[in-house]
Amino acid sequence: MADKKRYAVAASGSWTDGEDGRRLPAGEVHAWEQGMNQTVCGLSLHRSRLARLSHIAWTDTFPESGGAADRVRRVCPRCASVAGRRGPDARPRWQRVNPRP
Repeated sequence: MADKKRYAVAASGSWTDGEDGRRLPAGEVHAWEQGMNQTVCGLSLHRSRLARLSHIAWTDTFPESGGAADRVRRVCPRCASVAGRRGPDARPRWQRVNPRP
């Protein structure tokens, strides 16, 4: 069985929560695999000046998750298609129903 990848967050900005002092994403967010120097959609982290937020899970950046999405303005659609987007606007995963022989 294939291991499910865990994606962290790279964001165009960050802010600090006053209650617990954690850095949270702001602006545009991208999925990022730790150990890589680029996002899932292919943007260079350094050249795009994206902040790495390795302590934030990718699924927490969606507004419906209630997680760290307070100041997220845009979720990269290319990263969402690769890393997964589970929410009210997500289409069901593709599935072959009646394959030809």
